[in-house]
Amino acid sequence: MGGTMIHSSSATVRIPARVTKGLVHKHDSAQVLLTGLVRTGADAFVINADWSNLSGTTWAGDGRPDVAGLLTETIRQAFPLLSHAGYDVPFGHHLLWEQYRYALGLPALLGGGVSGRPDLHVRCHDIVRRRGRVSGLSLDITVVRDGELLATAHTRFNIQPPAIYQRLRGERGDAATMLELARSRPLPPPASRGSEEFKDALLSPTDAPDTWLLRVDTHHPVYFDHPSDHAPGILLLEAAKQAAHSMRHPRAGTTEAMETVFHRYVELDAPCRVDAQPLPDDQQGRARFLVTMHQDERLCFTALVSVINSHAR
Repeated sequence: MGGTMIHSSSATVRIPARVTKGLVHKHDSAQVLLTGLVRTGADAFVINADWSNLSGTTWAGDGRPDVAGLLTETIRQAFPLLSHAGYDVPFGHHLLWEQYRYALGLPALLGGGVSGRPDLHVRCHDIVRRRGRVSGLSLDITVVRDGELLATAHTRFNIQPPAIYQRLRGERGDAATMLELARSRPLPPPASRGSEEFKDALLSPTDAPDTWLLRVDTHHPVYFDHPSDHAPGILLLEAAKQAAHSMRHPRAGTTEAMETVFHRYVELDAPCRVDAQPLPDDQQGRARFLVTMHQDERLCFTALVSVINSHAR
């Protein structure tokens, strides 16, 4: 999906006293993971997060917290916060993922638990502006808690005004219509795995052990906290992780790294096929899987998922 200008005027930026749900594009204030934003340079920021009260959330898990999912949702919330409060992007503009990769510092994450108040140190670069407004950003992110490295990440997204977005999306650009179409189709059964709750299962089985249909529950409280006309990027990332873990079953493991590309939208009115292919282990001994998603025989999403044995560290 899818002139670099490294410049920002702090006089036009309104740093919020607190992070409200609208600033991170959430309807449910209980899902807001960010608490503060501080500018440390022309295009550098520190974002404060709070993981101290995750009980009952999707990321808390059942005795085994989903550290990769929590990290990704924390970073995803940084996109709108930086866009609106850091670069004066108007509300109503669409933020669209192009690529995302991360690597977890599992010793610190697992040793200290999924809790506390981490800080995201963010450097923005390759900033594209059109008609005076930011239309594309790359972010390099380092996540630190109490001096320990929890993760590093890189992402790029573009920003589209409503008129351009609607022109590109056409009939599929209306969230109410697309959600109605999606909800008129029966939700396929979840793959039998047991590592996530029924409501969080994003894969439905097929006759092939390495192929599934994407299971998009438009009533899910996290992925569809607010209306969307397509499958959200964070849902695709989680589905890729579930596919890799299904291929690895019954060997326990934790997703330690992922590299992804968002090629096109995954629509809500057509089936999406998810395929996983094992690759040779990398030099660190991590199992690797290539996960792809196709819709109408067109490639929509690609992920390289690296899984470490939970008992290896």
